[in-house]
Amino acid sequence: MIRNEGEYQEAVARLREEEKRIDEHRARLKATGLSADEIKRALDPFRSFHLQLAEEVQGYEKLKRGDLGEMMNLHGLGRMLVALRIARGLTQRELAERLSVHESQVSRDERNEYHGITADRASRILDATNVRLRSFFDQPVLEDRTLGPSEVKS
Repeated sequence: MIRNEGEYQEAVARLREEEKRIDEHRARLKATGLSADEIKRALDPFRSFHLQLAEEVQGYEKLKRGDLGEMMNLHGLGRMLVALRIARGLTQRELAERLSVHESQVSRDERNEYHGITADRASRILDATNVRLRSFFDQPVLEDRTLGPSEVKS
């Protein structure tokens, strides 16, 4: 996951370099007389990396536009908090200042995707980004009254 503008710029530059490399490699392979299928097989690993990098760049651009997606049952809360900071246009330094912590703390937390974050800490981050989290239960709470604790559907 791209977490800041610097990483984004580096990824875009790497993407351009990879495109050139693939084109150059394709030309060299073609010059050796390989068939189109052989060239495709030889280039597939390069294309795979290129596609992964392109998806990361597109993902960051999506976040910058404010398209955060959806979170289910708090799975991915850490990634969502990182995405929220990006969508709000805040740098890690600006978030750190709002939280009264050192920038390295925010950087470390985001690298670990806020693993083990407390509800209080998540709430402080939401407050610092001026975002309200609204939650609701998608299914009726009393629907499965007969199930015991070990039988509850997940």
